[in-house]
Amino acid sequence: MRLLKPSVDHIPAYLSALKRGWSPDNLRPDAAQDQIARIESDADSFVAGLDDPTASAGPITLPDGTKVPRLPSLRRWIWDNEFCGHISLRWRPGTEELPPTCSGHIGYAVVPWRSGEGLASAALRALLPEATTAGLSYVTITTSPDNPASMRVIEKAGGALQRSYTADRALGGRETLEFRISLGS
Repeated sequence: MRLLKPSVDHIPAYLSALKRGWSPDNLRPDAAQDQIARIESDADSFVAGLDDPTASAGPITLPDGTKVPRLPSLRRWIWDNEFCGHISLRWRPGTEELPPTCSGHIGYAVVPWRSGEGLASAALRALLPEATTAGLSYVTITTSPDNPASMRVIEKAGGALQRSYTADRALGGRETLEFRISLGS
């Protein structure tokens, strides 16, 4: 398993996953169709916007349609002989605190035909040094209580349950579990 910076060279594999029904956003399944349209319109711009450590790409649209300021972020494609999913890191410079409309520092999704292979666990462990480089002493990751596979991924990387809460209405207002992974030695 490798983490690749998104590139136009690998966009056909990403596009294929979208067309097979995978969505990069578990809160917005329709995000796949939006991304297909954006790729078909301008693949170069689409790829350039995936890795945005300066938050220059403009506001993001939440599942309820609300637009909020973009946070600095990195996205990597999970690659194991083919596109297998993605993992992203987002942060606010100078603090570990995130706005209530951001569900955690790290998000990931693996294509269903490659789930259960340990790819999400490997990708999460591989991304943690990037969080340290961004100046974070810990990261938070959220999941739903009915997603034991995601809980195992987080716990394998050292995550400890911090709290259970109801997510912001803009994020669907669902019951959510928040885990923390310390990045200190």
